[in-house]
Amino acid sequence: MLMYCLDDSPHFRMIELDEVDSTNSYLKGYRPLHTTDVTLVTAEHQTAGRGQTGNTWESERGRNLLFSLLLHPAQLNASEMFVISEAIALSIREAVITAIAQPHPARNASPVPAPRNASEQDVTVKWPNDIYVGDRKIAGILIENELRGQHIGRCIVGCGVNVNQATFAFPEATAAANASATFHRPPTPVSLLQLTGHEIERRFVLEDIMEAFMHHYNRIQRGAYEAIHEAYKVALYRRDGVHFFRDSIGTFEASIEDVEPSGHLLLRDTGGTLRRYAFKEVAFQS
Repeated sequence: MLMYCLDDSPHFRMIELDEVDSTNSYLKGYRPLHTTDVTLVTAEHQTAGRGQTGNTWESERGRNLLFSLLLHPAQLNASEMFVISEAIALSIREAVITAIAQPHPARNASPVPAPRNASEQDVTVKWPNDIYVGDRKIAGILIENELRGQHIGRCIVGCGVNVNQATFAFPEATAAANASATFHRPPTPVSLLQLTGHEIERRFVLEDIMEAFMHHYNRIQRGAYEAIHEAYKVALYRRDGVHFFRDSIGTFEASIEDVEPSGHLLLRDTGGTLRRYAFKEVAFQS
C-alpha cells in the first residue's frame, strides 16, 4: 500500500528533481501530453522556495521534504476548495505524529543532543494550514488554484516539512523588517530531528504523507467532505480556550468558534461578538 503511493501508475506520477526554483513554479509550467490524477514533484533543494504571505522557506539541501502536488479534482467547486487545504494539512500532521511515535532512523543516523519531547496532542494545524508541534512550526503549505468556470481546474499544493535540519536562522531579523508592513510574525521552526534526537528517513515520511493524502483525496473526489472538515477542526491549534489574536484594528481575546467550509475563521471575542476572517486578516498572538 505504501509503495503504491510513490510508484507511477495511470493515476499517479512522481518526478524527482535535484534543484529547482520552487516545485510549485515547476508545476505551473508543467503541461504533459497526458494528464494524471495526481503528479508529485520532489526536490532536494529549492533556490526560491516560497511560503505564505510572501515569506521564503528556509531549507538546507537534502535535509527536509520539499514537494508539490498537481491535482485535477473532479467537479470541486471553487467555494469548497478549502477542503484540499484541510486534507493535506491533516495528512502531514498524521505523518508527523507517526514519525514522533515510531521514528524511522535514517541509515547511519547520528544522534543529536536534547530531543524535545512531544506527543500526538502537541501536533496541531494552525489555521489555515501550518503544522505546529507545540508553538513551533514544522511544516508549511502553499496552495495555488487555477479556476475553470465555477470549478477548480488545476490545484498545485506546495509543501515543506522540516525533517533533518538541526538549526534554523532565528526569524527576528525578518520580523523586524516586516514589522511596519504586517502583523504576521514569522514562527519559530522545529524539525523531526530536533524532536526525536536522530535523523529520520525522509522517504518514509513522504510515503506516510502520500498514503494519508490519497485516502483523503479519494473522499474529495467522491464529494465526501464532511469527515475531513470535522477532523480538521478537531486538530486545530489553540482549539480550546480563550487566546489573544490581532487584526487590522488591534489585539483582542477570543476563542475559536468554527471554521467554515470556505476556510473563513470564526472567532467569538470575550464581549460575545462573532468575528469572521479570511486568510491574512487575523493572526495569533504569542
